[in-house]
Amino acid sequence: MATRDNGSGEPETPISTPMTTPMSTRSLKWDEAAGALERPLLRQRGTNTTSQIAVVGANSCPIESLDYEVVENEVYNQDWRSRGKLQVFQYQALKWVLALFVGLVVGLVGFFNNIAVENIAGFKLLLTSNLMLQNRYISAFVVYMGCNVVLAAAAAALCAYIAPAAAGSGIPEVKAYLNGIDAHSILAPSTLFVKIFGSILGVSAGFVLGKEGPMVHTGACVASMLGQGGSRKYGLTWNWIRYFKNDLDRRDLITCGAAAGVAAAFRAPVGGVLFALEEVTSWWRSALLWRTFSTTAVVAMVLRGLIDYCRSGNCGLFGKGGLIMFDLGSRLPTYTTTDLAAVALLGILGGLLGALYNYLVDRILRVYGLLNEKGSRCKIVLTVAISVITSCCFFGLSWLAPCVPCPADLAGKCPSIGRSGNFKKFQCPDGHYNALASLFLNTNDDAIRNLFSGGTDTEFGVSTLLTFFTTVYSLGLLTYGVAVPSGLFIPVILSGASFGRLVGTLLGSVSGLDPGLFALLGAAAFLGGTMRMTVSVCVILLELTNNLLLLPLIMLVLLIAKTVADCFNKGVYEQIVRMKGLPYLEAHPEPCMRSLVAGDVVSGPLITFSSVERVGNVVNTLRRNGHNGFPVMEEPPFSQAPELCGLVLRSHLLVLLQGRIFTRDRVKTGAAEVFRTLAPFDFAKAGSGKGLKVDDLDLTEEEMAMYVDLHPITNRSPYTVVENMSLAKAAMLFRSLGLRHMCVVPRTQGRWPVVGILTRHDFMPQYIRDLFPNVLPH
Repeated sequence: MATRDNGSGEPETPISTPMTTPMSTRSLKWDEAAGALERPLLRQRGTNTTSQIAVVGANSCPIESLDYEVVENEVYNQDWRSRGKLQVFQYQALKWVLALFVGLVVGLVGFFNNIAVENIAGFKLLLTSNLMLQNRYISAFVVYMGCNVVLAAAAAALCAYIAPAAAGSGIPEVKAYLNGIDAHSILAPSTLFVKIFGSILGVSAGFVLGKEGPMVHTGACVASMLGQGGSRKYGLTWNWIRYFKNDLDRRDLITCGAAAGVAAAFRAPVGGVLFALEEVTSWWRSALLWRTFSTTAVVAMVLRGLIDYCRSGNCGLFGKGGLIMFDLGSRLPTYTTTDLAAVALLGILGGLLGALYNYLVDRILRVYGLLNEKGSRCKIVLTVAISVITSCCFFGLSWLAPCVPCPADLAGKCPSIGRSGNFKKFQCPDGHYNALASLFLNTNDDAIRNLFSGGTDTEFGVSTLLTFFTTVYSLGLLTYGVAVPSGLFIPVILSGASFGRLVGTLLGSVSGLDPGLFALLGAAAFLGGTMRMTVSVCVILLELTNNLLLLPLIMLVLLIAKTVADCFNKGVYEQIVRMKGLPYLEAHPEPCMRSLVAGDVVSGPLITFSSVERVGNVVNTLRRNGHNGFPVMEEPPFSQAPELCGLVLRSHLLVLLQGRIFTRDRVKTGAAEVFRTLAPFDFAKAGSGKGLKVDDLDLTEEEMAMYVDLHPITNRSPYTVVENMSLAKAAMLFRSLGLRHMCVVPRTQGRWPVVGILTRHDFMPQYIRDLFPNVLPH
């Protein structure tokens, strides 16, 4: 039997009888030479060949679709009828309680990540600095590289052996989940554990990566665990959260978690809300906006209180890194037409380099994908190799850099001795500092702060900035893709800040803007050129710098950079989503879909159930395939002619069979008989861990010969489209409603009531390209 994917991970519903292509002019092609219509473009192949496997983190795993549609069957109706005012209030109140609790937990996790990185990296840098002061240069290099290698190997081992899905930033996976794509490991508790500790180890190892991207994934994992009532696999379940046993409510809560992750990473609550709206979520509404904003407000308050506590010296080496706002100085930015031209030039260059960055990331990730397929050991070896290269570059280039005399007005602050500071002494004599060491031998947050600092026009020379930019730009490309939790925000900000400060230094005689301001605008240009976000990045940078007067310049450079970069390729996260094989539904369908109809892409044969079906037929069908949705047909003697009764889900069928509500004769039993044995919450979707499987059913031969009434669990109002509806219109309807299945019905009477089922994979360009090579060329 030919099958195709049904809902993004499972083979789709087959079709019982051979289908003919709808003969509409929309699926025909005009032959100008012959002056007539050619044969239909469609050549039915019978199967959907799109991939049912996608890369999640650094691991290939099966994918499925999420059921965002409300299944309005008798079980659902009975559940809502049974709820009193107290239960309805409890459901509404629980949404707010969980959203606020997500903010609290994510705020605590974000603070823990930051304090751990500051202490681990601070201890490593302090030890290296002390050895340098003792003129033990070789020992300092060995200790520095040894610490980095150990930390990198530990982070890679966690990802390789415990949770491969935790590798990378996690933003593409969260973006795909909120679009309706699920994989077992995307938001698993093990992924959360490795995401937190792997990110700490990876950032502390000195890689050119950040913890900001992983914080988005961490926030989503926290929200998922709370929303589904814990984890059945690890024995952590809470029945009082039973109202959230559906994908729709979990989606809203995970959106709050993703926004909270950005707020915790940047201390930017408004930027977190806008990031969720602009980048990760596919569905938005005003109620979710208010709830998400409340979540990020809790994060901001938690971080504020904890940071004030740490300023008294109670948090070890916790300094001014990470969560402290960057300071550009108190000088008011005044600019002329020449300054605006310089900013526009920076935006153009940032867009070009950002587009190049995305292109190179795509190529490098494909190579790393081939290497990661060779096993866990190869992942660890690759990570350690990149760590050695990074350590050698940072230490070696700093060693080769010349010493610069300290400014006369900073006699007491230059050179700085210790783990951080603008003027690193490194190997220089007294009264001198090493500019490259001030950038390389610091945490990434401190390096950004040094670049953003105002009033330090002569601190970093052209050669220093050029060397730092080239190194960070290259190592950022090489690092992203190794088996450690890694974000792209910090590498892009570092590259953009150094490039912007370089441009500001070169244009110092033409522009009167501070080099620190150019560094900020360069970071904005690179963010706009790589991630293609405008509003959220603008607000995040304003919250980072606490300077609203920079708004016009940031807006200008972001718009120019995004416009230029869009001429070459898509944003980095969109590219990674596509490269990972995640069947992401875009907001705007492919133009060629307007020349096709829904019936052109369905394939067969179709499997259906009768409204009262023999138990053996249901069990055998579930065992033969992995479909998740089946049309239910009302046939004589229950109706005069075959008609579509609705759609039944696989999970509901398994619960009903487990309840053994069978009859010896083919008769309707009704919902009352079901509720004598089962409760509405028995049909709720299980949390992470093992759910009910077909092999868990232990039915006797006598029971297999009985009948089961499917009316109580059948969705009587599934979304349907006529077979001659434009495929583009069907795709927009499918995405906007968050569907998993869409029934295609015939446009004429006298035919079988269902032509086929559309699922996510039927709208994928790869599938359409196979069917229509002359409509959607490679």
